[in-house]
Amino acid sequence: MLKSNPVLSKLLAFFGISALLGALGAGMLLPAGMLAGAASQVGTEMLDQLPAELNEEPLSIPSVILDQDGNEIATFYAEDRTPVDLEDISQHMIDAIIAIEDERFYEHSGVDGQGLARAVVHNVTSDTQQGASTLTQQYVNNVLVNYQNLNGLRTTVSGTKQIPDKIREMKLAVAVEKEMSKDEILEGYLNIVLFSGRTYGVESAARYFFDKSAAELNIPESALLAGLVQSPNALNPETNPEGATHRRNLVLGNMRNQGKITEEEYDEAVASEVTLDLNPLPSGCYYAKDGFEYFCDYIQRSILADPAFGPDRESRQRMLDRSGLEITTTLDSELQEAAVETARRNVPAGENEGVGSSIVTVQQNTGNIKAMAQNTDYEVGDDLSNGETSLNFNVDKDWGGGQGFQLGSTLKPFVAMAWIGSGKSMRDRVDASRNNYDGARFPAYCLPGGHARIGSDGWRPKNAIADMHKPMRMDYGLYWSINTATIAAAYNTDLCAITDITDAAGITDAENNEGLDPSNPSFALGAYNVSPLTMASAYSTLGSGGTYCEPRAIESIVDADGNEYTVPPIQCSPGALNPENIKELNNTLTAIASERISQGRLNFPIAGKTGTNNFESSTWFIGYTSELATASWVGNYLGNGQDYTLRGKTIGGRYFQDAWGSLIAGPMWVDFMEVAGPKYGTDAFPKFDGPTGNPRDYSAGSSGSSNSGSNSGSGSNSDSDSGSNSDSDSDSSNESDDNDSGDNDSSGNDD
Repeated sequence: MLKSNPVLSKLLAFFGISALLGALGAGMLLPAGMLAGAASQVGTEMLDQLPAELNEEPLSIPSVILDQDGNEIATFYAEDRTPVDLEDISQHMIDAIIAIEDERFYEHSGVDGQGLARAVVHNVTSDTQQGASTLTQQYVNNVLVNYQNLNGLRTTVSGTKQIPDKIREMKLAVAVEKEMSKDEILEGYLNIVLFSGRTYGVESAARYFFDKSAAELNIPESALLAGLVQSPNALNPETNPEGATHRRNLVLGNMRNQGKITEEEYDEAVASEVTLDLNPLPSGCYYAKDGFEYFCDYIQRSILADPAFGPDRESRQRMLDRSGLEITTTLDSELQEAAVETARRNVPAGENEGVGSSIVTVQQNTGNIKAMAQNTDYEVGDDLSNGETSLNFNVDKDWGGGQGFQLGSTLKPFVAMAWIGSGKSMRDRVDASRNNYDGARFPAYCLPGGHARIGSDGWRPKNAIADMHKPMRMDYGLYWSINTATIAAAYNTDLCAITDITDAAGITDAENNEGLDPSNPSFALGAYNVSPLTMASAYSTLGSGGTYCEPRAIESIVDADGNEYTVPPIQCSPGALNPENIKELNNTLTAIASERISQGRLNFPIAGKTGTNNFESSTWFIGYTSELATASWVGNYLGNGQDYTLRGKTIGGRYFQDAWGSLIAGPMWVDFMEVAGPKYGTDAFPKFDGPTGNPRDYSAGSSGSSNSGSNSGSGSNSDSDSGSNSDSDSDSSNESDDNDSGDNDSSGNDD
């Protein structure tokens, strides 16, 4: 009988090159006719030219996105694999794989000459074909395939191998046996081999098929998995239970014959039914934790845009799918779950076509995103139902969002900041009686000529609250969101001074990521389309006392080998806005938030501003505590025009004759902050040392009689938001729509 010889050079000497080629053909299951003339193609010198070292790459391991506390949000993988030590694999599994794949594993040195000879005899005398690859050779082959996959090379899998491929595999197997112990080879094999579909390695296979660890596998389960490696897809027990059972029983027979199990254990295992407890590992943001999909999408796009993870998008995706990245984010899952529940409850997805809601929260002094939620279901494709979209309402177009939403009156606090910065006070009067700016020249130091001029079509901003065309204190005008007061303040300040402030607060349009254009005075009434994340970050500058921090979502990234990757650090600009001016402004913004929005529901200091755009198709409340800034948005994400208005709709069980930020987005903000506020700091805002007054009291400090009527009382919470008197793409000569929905200040309606 031919004796097993582990050394390839001795094997060549024993067989001769022609005999070896025949044996290799048997190992590769090649018909004998294909080997004719092969000896002339392969010489001993070929072996000397083949590499003696195995090119290894890290195993493809799934990457995970985690929240700030290490809880899993989503998984990405090309190959579902969880490497484990050999000691963490059931001995039954070890015995099963050796019994069926390489019974002399502990006897040979990489190549089994006896197995080759047996395969030659079998293949010559039988209609069936038999292979002779050892576990070491299979390990080598899997390592080569892994290397080829990661480097975009030709993959030499079974059925496609040529003679040189097989010889190379054998030589490398001998080399591997000299460098690695048997247990190391076995551990490597059981972690790299394919079991089914995209499930690689015994730990992932045990979880997938039986929802248990590899250490817990019993005899029949181990035999089933060991049987799959021959033909993972054809023998899949999900689709071919009969074939999988037959193969399992063959493995069990080998285990019995080799003394790994007793006759009794064999009989019991063969008689057992194949019982699966399938637990597939989903991959990608579509399968992220419910309600976390859009944040996951934002993280994925951040990775794919970062050159630190590869020279192009394809290589970065490959790293995300294969490198075992542990991506720890800034997300607070408790706040995220509250935001998702609040957004969905207040604005049920699909209740009205195109009506969406979003809540996004950033932490002041870090820029860390703590929540990013919306009401819709995350779906990708063209055939989407109402309430389904992959559009992330919270972010700019470059990060998976759309064109953003018109700001409305949420921009007015920054106009007020410029007013204060020019040396005026919120107690000073502004001439809100003027509503005709035809041909007006607005100061704008950064523009040619030092001004922006209204065109020949003119501009006549309107107010929705009656009797508001009159001089008034600036704080009163901001409290009731009077358009003519805001425009008068801009006219008596400088448009470029306003955009200097909005630039410092990070306000850019969502589509082009450009700052606001001072050449169009209507920007002061919120004509631009901006994302909720941008506005939450802008308002965090007010909440922090003047420090702007760029929003960030990733705390750290570490790969499977412990290598750390550089992520965007906390990037803050202290003093971006004047802290003393913010203190004065806060006197008005705290009154708006506490009196008109919270109405006693929140027992900690808050500040913020409402906003509603043209035609009431977008509504806002953006508010902050001493530590968190949150943008709450409700609107139609399909468009801004009259056809997309929220007026006259039933939303979340409430009918809205008028749709203002104080009526929809504001209450949603309060619902969320009941959870979010107490978890983080809610200190009192620094007090302004100068004189202040009650911003809703028209008469104090103002000349003339009070004409505020019922609209000046604390209980008359009309949201006098302008949004804008023009569409966001119009020039400086715009006029509001006839019913003045751009002002959204209808009098006599309580919030």
